[in-house]
Amino acid sequence: MFEIQEFNPQAYRRQTRRSTLIVLLIFAPLAMLLAGLAVLLFGEPGGDNFRWNLGGVLAGVLLTVLLVRRLFWSQPWMAAAVYGWQLKRSLMSVTNVMHHVKAGVAAGDPLAMKLLRFYHLGLTQMHQLDGNSSALSQMVREIDEHRARMEALGLDTDQPRLDPAWLAAVKQAGV
Repeated sequence: MFEIQEFNPQAYRRQTRRSTLIVLLIFAPLAMLLAGLAVLLFGEPGGDNFRWNLGGVLAGVLLTVLLVRRLFWSQPWMAAAVYGWQLKRSLMSVTNVMHHVKAGVAAGDPLAMKLLRFYHLGLTQMHQLDGNSSALSQMVREIDEHRARMEALGLDTDQPRLDPAWLAAVKQAGV
């Protein structure tokens, strides 16, 4: 279950830039080292060693991904980046069933309405964290109308959590 947390957008961007820089500073020398090592071990002097260079860089990418997922993911300096990744994954999981969600909202399904509200709250936060106010301004009317409809039906508009069971239920309802 994912839950929207409060983040200061400036601090979020500063922390994600920092973690990106750290990962880049690990990847670059690692990829160069592995590419050089591959050419040294398997390459031909004066020959075309592009494939060995590429293989070393790809090995550097894979090793960096492995380090990020296994070692760095739980580090405090990665918390903002991990949160952003989880937020975007959660929003994508709703986007993947959006046609079911919108059909459920049109039919007055409370669960679909809660899911759409979570989506609007998460999307609002994502645009604020990324500093993308122009994309958000295009959705303000839709977000406000949906919130007003929920209030009129007596539904709680505070929906900071995404329960995966909601996705399955809305998809299964197939309204």
